Amino acid sequence: MSTTTLPTAAPADRAPAAAAPPRKGRGRRGLAGSLVSHAVLIVASFAALFPIAWLVFLSLGPDKDDYLHPGRIFGRMTLDNYTFVLTETNFSDWLVSTLVVSLGTTVIGVLVAATTGYAVSRMRFPGYRKFMWVLLVTQMFPVAVLMVPMYEILSELRLVDSYLGLVLVYCSTAVPYCAWLLKGYFDTIPFEIDEAGRVDGLTPFGTFARLILPLARPGLAVAAFYSFITAVGEVAFATTFLLSDTKYTFAVGLQSFVSEHDAQRQYMAATAVLVAVPVSAFFYLVQKNLVTGLTAGGTKG
Repeated sequence: MSTTTLPTAAPADRAPAAAAPPRKGRGRRGLAGSLVSHAVLIVASFAALFPIAWLVFLSLGPDKDDYLHPGRIFGRMTLDNYTFVLTETNFSDWLVSTLVVSLGTTVIGVLVAATTGYAVSRMRFPGYRKFMWVLLVTQMFPVAVLMVPMYEILSELRLVDSYLGLVLVYCSTAVPYCAWLLKGYFDTIPFEIDEAGRVDGLTPFGTFARLILPLARPGLAVAAFYSFITAVGEVAFATTFLLSDTKYTFAVGLQSFVSEHDAQRQYMAATAVLVAVPVSAFFYLVQKNLVTGLTAGGTKG
């Protein structure tokens, strides 16, 4: 007599394993976190843009007292304030002086800073570390301490009340910082590129000009923007070393304009808006490389 073993059926009351809750991906936020971050960004954007928008709005008012009653500007907006500034003041002379000084500072400052930063980054000459620290120490002296010796030097060189003299003064401020900035950026560029240039028969300067500088465009953009802003916004040196009112830069010209048109705030607002145009245009030209340059030199790759 044979016996047959029947397969045992699985218990009916055994429930399937509960599915694990989905995990949040890395970098994902909940709804509350997203709302908070967007609210903070909106508030920060409003705080940054409101003064600019308010300045432009006041510049369109025809009356000097419109800033006390801004609601009256909506029905009387005009561009006459800009016409007055462009035709009845020395704004065109200020524009030419500012462009000459700022672009001269940018070109000379970035060129000197780039060669300095590259030399310290790639060459190990005696005292190269102390040299960079000396550049850093020069930033510790206030403007009041440097004013008298710089004036004496420019007087001996007969460069007082000249664009070249002011450019050299601004370069003494911009070059140390830009050299440190570009040195850190050049450190992120592999040294093998220099060796490949030597294998191809390039001189050290040819390697620097043809291989390294194209790779360092983001860092150069940051250095150029810093040099340009330094030259446009500086007041103390420009007031001391520029004696002719036709050679005033924007900073000095706006200062004299405020003293001449103290109660006419609509003209001052229009002048301030026009002064911001060259800086905004320069920022637009370099903004593609600006963020990359600001972050790339922070660490050595």
